[in-house]
Amino acid sequence: MSVTAPLGFRAAGVASGIKRDRLDLALVVADGPCASAGVFTANLAQAAPVVVSREHLAGARTRAIVANAGCANAATGDAGLADAREMAALTARAAACPVEEVVVASTGVIGVRLPMNKVRAGIASAFPRLSRGGGPDAARAIMTTDTKPKEVVVSFTVSGVTGRVGGMAKGAGMIAPNMATMLAFFTTDAAVEPTLLRRALGEAVGESLNRITVDGDTSTNDCAVVLASGASGAPAITRDGVDYGAFRAALTEAARQLAHMLVRDGEGVTRIAEVRVEGARTTAEADRIARTVAESPLVKTALHGGDPNWGRVLAAVGRAGVPLDISRVSLWIGDVHVAEGGAAREYVEKTAAAAMQEEPVRLRIRLAEGDAGGWIWTSDFSHGYVDINAHYRS
Repeated sequence: MSVTAPLGFRAAGVASGIKRDRLDLALVVADGPCASAGVFTANLAQAAPVVVSREHLAGARTRAIVANAGCANAATGDAGLADAREMAALTARAAACPVEEVVVASTGVIGVRLPMNKVRAGIASAFPRLSRGGGPDAARAIMTTDTKPKEVVVSFTVSGVTGRVGGMAKGAGMIAPNMATMLAFFTTDAAVEPTLLRRALGEAVGESLNRITVDGDTSTNDCAVVLASGASGAPAITRDGVDYGAFRAALTEAARQLAHMLVRDGEGVTRIAEVRVEGARTTAEADRIARTVAESPLVKTALHGGDPNWGRVLAAVGRAGVPLDISRVSLWIGDVHVAEGGAAREYVEKTAAAAMQEEPVRLRIRLAEGDAGGWIWTSDFSHGYVDINAHYRS
């Protein structure tokens, strides 16, 4: 049931006509006001729903989420901002809550106005369909070029009471997180103090959704939002400690599972890889090198072809903008040690080629500069990716 697995939530997904012959508008509505938190794209070209939802989440109380696919409502000026506010107002009226308690999200083509007549009809149609079993329809309704919905449920315990984190996400292209990535919505029936909820979401995103890349593009619409209903009946989590740790771990696990689904279902993806950097001076430098390697078109095309061309990895390390002694760098593909001291070492080519067929492919980089490390999940570049994005609007 994904977002409706935790107590206190209902959801629906309907076909409003924004996209042809498919679900394209989702609602998630809580039985009462929830503590809430969100993180948003760092792209300066922020979509109208991002602007509105930032404002609304400042109050840390949310009752409903409304999201559409097929139109990003980005680069639409004041008119687009008015449309996003109307989406929130329509949802608030139907949910009988203040407009500030509605989060709005959109995904799809940039630079196109929302067809508000369809949005209005979709919201009106979705409310009567809200149910505890509506999570899967909501997850399908936010898909764009995704080939399958992404849903997750993780259980945890607070003071002996079982709680749940539910989540759904979409995203297949324009994936290179710089906060979260794509659209991701989490619910929990734990009661969590808003400051701690915000902290837990930031930490969870940092260890999951911020560690995937498909094509190196950070979206205009990225957001990750969490709502906490408190409906489990467990004591409220109001401070750091065992209960907070259990909740944070469950939220992080849910986010990691969704992140893996997202990169695995990336546009045209046939193979994924984990890029891991060891021996950096700082975590930030390790992450920068990992991302540079993961987003290198030459590395990604070698990944697609199953070619153990480790020279492309070394070249990406050297251009990452991190000061280091390249003569101390070592590289592994899977368990095959292919380079040492910044140069080739003896290895069996067939064994390295076989390591490029693993799921996931493991690229490990050791710098010998310090004790910090970092990692990221990435995907290959295929003909399918080019085909999808060459005709995205046609």
